[in-house]
Amino acid sequence: MIDPETTRLSRLVALLTLLQTKRVLTATELARRFSVSRRTIYRDIRTLEQAGIPVVTQEGKGYAMLEGYRIPPVMFTREEAIALLTAEKLAVQLTDAPTAQLSGQAMEKLRAALRYADRDHLETLEPHIQVLELASQPAGSNAYQLLVTAVTAHRVVRLVYYSAEAGSLSTREIEPIGLYLSKHWHVVAYCRLRQAFRDFRLDRIQHLSLSEEVFPSRPETLQHYWADEARRRSKEKVVIHFRATAIMPALAQHLQDTKHQYGWAHDQPQSDGSVEMTFLVGSLSYLATWLLPYGGAITILEPPKLREHLRDQAQRAYTFFCAFQPDFPTGE
Repeated sequence: MIDPETTRLSRLVALLTLLQTKRVLTATELARRFSVSRRTIYRDIRTLEQAGIPVVTQEGKGYAMLEGYRIPPVMFTREEAIALLTAEKLAVQLTDAPTAQLSGQAMEKLRAALRYADRDHLETLEPHIQVLELASQPAGSNAYQLLVTAVTAHRVVRLVYYSAEAGSLSTREIEPIGLYLSKHWHVVAYCRLRQAFRDFRLDRIQHLSLSEEVFPSRPETLQHYWADEARRRSKEKVVIHFRATAIMPALAQHLQDTKHQYGWAHDQPQSDGSVEMTFLVGSLSYLATWLLPYGGAITILEPPKLREHLRDQAQRAYTFFCAFQPDFPTGE
């Protein structure tokens, strides 16, 4: 049986952490967060005040911690906080769900130790860093940190970039809007040379420097870029019905993490918990290769030709691995 006092103590500690993490929290928000009544929250706030914790009541808004008060007395630099934010996103891919949750809780405690300005900085930066698929090799040098600074401070970046398609180096000035990891770290930025948004791999950047020039804040996000790229090309619309519960959680998560690379446009959640996913693709065969491992979790809604591609690929796999059994020499 759980001791009510132990539960209350845990809630008070969590409440104290939240008050240091957020600027203002209402009694309704806190009651919903801890699944208790607002009356209980009022009692908890009074308990913290009686313990000498400087909780400020803002009339008509909610509760906040007095600026400058910190428990524990640990201060992180902004760069350290950004590094831990990246580590939290990587933990979601590298670990199981409980460990990733613990990592998230640790980040809450980190935010509680930050100044308000640094806390706001992390909240602003968070959607501009995405981890889709783990890196096959490190990003190298200090390009990542410099680009994070450029994204948040809207600084123009000058770089020397090796283009794999052209097989040559070129000098660019870019206005970066976000970074993401998909086997390699990438930065998405407006390229002044091409007069359009481009995707640059960090391992192909030969030289990088931040200029003093500040570019106007842009409304575009990574999600906007991916959606625009899909619309920009002449592609065929594909709609599939995806049931994540029909396959292993890790495989379902992998589909979500890699969908951006296969023309994903948008998701439409369904009432039964499934998702209707729309793609704009240039090659149905290419998409079928990616979809094949998800087997019974997907239903092709359109176009019917995609079912044929999946059926053909499944048949070839069956013929090779099941019907055809090559003889391999065996040792003693």
